[in-house]
Amino acid sequence: MSSLTEKDRPIVQLLLNTGTCPRCIFRFCCVGSQTPYKRPCKDLIKELKEFLKNNQEKEDTVGFEAHPPCKRIRLENAEERPDDLNQNGVLRQIPLVSEENTALESSSIKVCNVCLGILQEFCEMDFVKKVCQKVKSADYQFTSFVFSVSLPPQLSVRECAAWLLVKQEMGKLGLSLAKDDIVQLKEAYKWIIHPQLSEELGVPADGKSLFEVSVVFAHPETDEECHFLAVACPDCFKPAKNKQSVFTRMAVIKALEKIKEEDFCKHFPCPPNSPKNNCVALDIQCNNGAVFVAGRYNKYSRNLPQTPWIIDGERKLESSVEELISEHLMAEFKADSFNFSSSGREDVDVRTLGNGRPFAIELVNPRRIRFTAEEMKGLQQTINNSSDKIQVRDLQLVTREAIGHMKEGEEEKTKTYSALVWTDKAIQKEDVAFLDDLKELKLEQKTPLRVLHRRPLAVRHRIIHTMKSEYIDEHHFRLHLKTQAGTYIKEFVHGDFGRTKPNIGSLLNRTADILELDVESVDVDWPPTLDN
Repeated sequence: MSSLTEKDRPIVQLLLNTGTCPRCIFRFCCVGSQTPYKRPCKDLIKELKEFLKNNQEKEDTVGFEAHPPCKRIRLENAEERPDDLNQNGVLRQIPLVSEENTALESSSIKVCNVCLGILQEFCEMDFVKKVCQKVKSADYQFTSFVFSVSLPPQLSVRECAAWLLVKQEMGKLGLSLAKDDIVQLKEAYKWIIHPQLSEELGVPADGKSLFEVSVVFAHPETDEECHFLAVACPDCFKPAKNKQSVFTRMAVIKALEKIKEEDFCKHFPCPPNSPKNNCVALDIQCNNGAVFVAGRYNKYSRNLPQTPWIIDGERKLESSVEELISEHLMAEFKADSFNFSSSGREDVDVRTLGNGRPFAIELVNPRRIRFTAEEMKGLQQTINNSSDKIQVRDLQLVTREAIGHMKEGEEEKTKTYSALVWTDKAIQKEDVAFLDDLKELKLEQKTPLRVLHRRPLAVRHRIIHTMKSEYIDEHHFRLHLKTQAGTYIKEFVHGDFGRTKPNIGSLLNRTADILELDVESVDVDWPPTLDN
């Protein structure tokens, strides 16, 4: 075989003889070419046997000493275990591959003692079709895919045992083998399965694709085979609430890096024994990367919260801005869930007018991802027709990165408000006219009492840029304000028991309260305005 050289012969002989599949043999021989891995497993076994036979004939021709019919395999510093000894107390012998005695017959392939069948059964077309059937039935839109696998943790243990065995054998030839030299199992598996999946699905494999097809493999002997590591390195295995077993892949790898080679060999057989059970494909999952939709919303109701209003598990109001918008997006994009964010928020009794408040919704694991501008316009109209409490505009698909523009310099942005103010003492037009002349008024606002349960106690410095008063009658006037974002307007009017200084009450030298508040503009130039 052109991929193998003379130095690989003893490794091929050793691994083939101990129950290792051809593809794992290529991995331990550091074969970096993808082509051999893609050939049928039965053909590879025949070719490996032919490789050994041809090289043996060459050795005999040039006078090399023939190998004995059997060979004792034992690692340096490894203790003898009872199951390694025969009835006469001699370390068990592993017969070499020969015409009469073959560890793996091409007609009956045993489960590999290293990959547990991952590079055998799960590379076959039957399994590929099973994966593709699951993908197609999930009804996702995608133009490429990325494939990922989750492997049983003890594969790292078995690979370590095989590596120690091969490393010792290569040492006899004056050669070395680092763990990193071995072709990773996941890499070899993807070399084999990517072309098959791509052909069946009709789209290319792409490492940057947002559509992921993943397979979770499991093995019933995981805890049993990894238990010795927990005894040797207990600090590597910490119980976690969301994990059924402490033997996670990363914990096992961490323990293998910590345990000494001689201690490993005392507790785990080298070469690894043939498994009692096959690997199983526990789950086949599909997941599309999130899609982001942005726009602006107007809120016309004084009895509608921005997000669901739930206190102690009890819903206070039947709906919210978030829900009125997202329910239609969830249905059209066929997403699993969503995350809502906006440029600030208004209270339940505050309207948002003008061009509205910028918002963005992350749609998690959507089945549908492609929408034309016309379809987005139709979706916007559907939302607007569904309720008279809200309206949306400039609805569009955006990138994750673009959402950052909504939050950039949020406190430096300005907002304009309209507040209906009441005073306890009668006022005349000239009593409030002086407010029009106040510019860049600096406030000190302690966290309002009404939000102290969810915001930390702090003193925030805010600026009222301009004010314009509109006299109504002896006890009412409307105040138009342009402020720094994050200013508590209600508290600026009534003072919040002196927690906001100065306030309208202190400026007028009388008690003032706010009856209505509207947001008239949120001065964030995002998302881009569309021709609606």
